[in-house]
Amino acid sequence: MEYTVKTLADLAGVSRRTLRYYDQIGLLTPARINSSGYRIYGRAEVDRLQLILFYRALGVQLDEIRQIMEDPDFDQEAALRRQHARLLEERSRIDRLIRNVEQTMEAKEGGRDMKDKDKFEGFKDEKLQENEAQYGEEIREKYGEDTVRASNEKWMGMSEADYDRMTAVEAALKAVLKEGVDDPTEDRAREAARLHKEWLMFTWSTYSREAHQGLAEMYAYDERFKKYYDDVAPGAAEFLRDAIVAHAE
Repeated sequence: MEYTVKTLADLAGVSRRTLRYYDQIGLLTPARINSSGYRIYGRAEVDRLQLILFYRALGVQLDEIRQIMEDPDFDQEAALRRQHARLLEERSRIDRLIRNVEQTMEAKEGGRDMKDKDKFEGFKDEKLQENEAQYGEEIREKYGEDTVRASNEKWMGMSEADYDRMTAVEAALKAVLKEGVDDPTEDRAREAARLHKEWLMFTWSTYSREAHQGLAEMYAYDERFKKYYDDVAPGAAEFLRDAIVAHAE
């Protein structure tokens, strides 16, 4: 089966302008141009467009999609399996949010207070979604789908008491980072690495020194991570990176 721009746009539910733009940027080129000058798309292009739209639905930017799909090691079947897993996670997240909103409406309509535990479930969903939007692609590429899924499940299973403890550890870590930037002693570096590991283990299902050090390297070169720690104190991201590389156990 072959499609013109119009018929493929109608089939996929996108505009003809979108398909022309994808062609212009080299993301989805037609199989051929016919004698009348029309772009003609075949089965391979339909499959590629389907995958592009899956990525777009998950918020991946077009330049990132092109990089992923132009990778010589790109495996379409593996990509589809990853997207399937992520969509199942997204469906589960949306189902939880729907339940939380319904519970909130029922509480308001019934004139009763919503349990703090139920409010906390909604908060965890929101934070998980923020994290997915900011870092989801990178951490999946670095650690794999199974590791990310296990971490998300641990986060969603966290109790309010566990969250309070995690927040306290994070506050202690930030205090050590401020001190360490001003006076980078070995003891402060070792304590920073220890506290960071303790903080990670509230959401990490397994731990390895190599994974911890790999994450620390991201803190120094990824501007989003770097800003988070440098907002604590200028130079904190590099101090933490060096501390973890030297003292992670």
